[in-house]
Amino acid sequence: MSIAKPLPHDAAPLHVTGQARYVNDIPLPANALHLAFGLSSVAHGRIVAMDLEAVRSAPGVVAVLTADDLPHDTDVSPSPSPEPMLAEGMVHYVGQPVFLVAATSHLAARKAVRQAKLEYEELPAILTIDEALAADSRFEEGPRVYQKGNAETAIAASENVITGSIETGGQEHFYLEGQAAVALPQEGGDMIVHSSSQHPTEVQHKVADALGVPMNAVRVEVRRMGGGFGGKESQGNALAISCAIVASLTGRPCSMRYDRDDDMTITGKRHDFRIDYRVGCDGEGRIAGVEFLQLCRCGWSMDLSLPVADRAMLHADNAYHLPNVRIESHRLRTNSQSATAFRGFGGPQGMLGIERVLDHVAHVVGHDPLEVRRLNYYRAAEKSGPGTGRRYGGEHSPKAGEIGPQTTPYHLSL
Repeated sequence: MSIAKPLPHDAAPLHVTGQARYVNDIPLPANALHLAFGLSSVAHGRIVAMDLEAVRSAPGVVAVLTADDLPHDTDVSPSPSPEPMLAEGMVHYVGQPVFLVAATSHLAARKAVRQAKLEYEELPAILTIDEALAADSRFEEGPRVYQKGNAETAIAASENVITGSIETGGQEHFYLEGQAAVALPQEGGDMIVHSSSQHPTEVQHKVADALGVPMNAVRVEVRRMGGGFGGKESQGNALAISCAIVASLTGRPCSMRYDRDDDMTITGKRHDFRIDYRVGCDGEGRIAGVEFLQLCRCGWSMDLSLPVADRAMLHADNAYHLPNVRIESHRLRTNSQSATAFRGFGGPQGMLGIERVLDHVAHVVGHDPLEVRRLNYYRAAEKSGPGTGRRYGGEHSPKAGEIGPQTTPYHLSL
């Protein structure tokens, strides 16, 4: 078979005939239950009263659970920072799950959650980057700093000193298949979970903890996903855990899927950033030094924000040699959905910053932006022998140990 011959996707016949089975296509036993979350309507507040009698008496409802009814730890976070599946006395964003309903149909569960009467003592909500900075609301004690050389000195000695800022908003993953899970109780307390997840091992771990069983008592299957893009890295944990808990308590198979409105309300997005910069360059546009201040809006829980923010720092050079650079990163906590993994995992935000810098430099020095980029590329090294190929770095490659964390907080004035 020629490697140049186009080949069909191995599952293409299944897709075009409709045979390809996703989580929500799995045939369920006749006694299966369907789950839905009751959601917070305020961004930040204390739960004062929770009247769920109308929910319990709604048609088709079999069970209603709050945080107090969960038998074991139900942490859905992928990070060491706990993130309870159901709110424990406080709510931290609009759309946070507060209680769980199991009913005889998906529609019955969706209708029932709307019968709840919840009262809150509303508290001030931190929603923006500036509000988080003013309140010192963050996930680390101070900013993280990576640096090489002496950016401040290099900038001060430059022919041109340029300052600016760029903002990039969040982004919805909008996978075609929404978040979904099915749990099938087995003999001896074992559980089979079908999950639309990018991380089945984490689902296995979290479900086992929530059931109080060893990991080998839980089998997680992911046949295929209708898109993920990072949105199913950790955000599917809550559905799988919910199904497994109710299945364990009732002995009945359970299914849960978010309708699109709930999916977009509950789940995290790409991290939005504001990147302030101060750069020094010569008259041709060659960068001598640059300072970046990366402000990352993380949402209410840690999720994967720290490694996302780290990658934004480590991609701040993109394809360009920065001889003197200082990158300061703030991971800010806000009363919004917990931002999560998204394709690029922080890299696109970091690269956007330096691309904006190069456009700004080109405008100031009056040169073609492409030529300014070429001037600042990492330089190709010489070949050391036949067949060695092309590598990047050469004389412009950072030496080992040049870039590393600095623990002393420092705030740029841009």
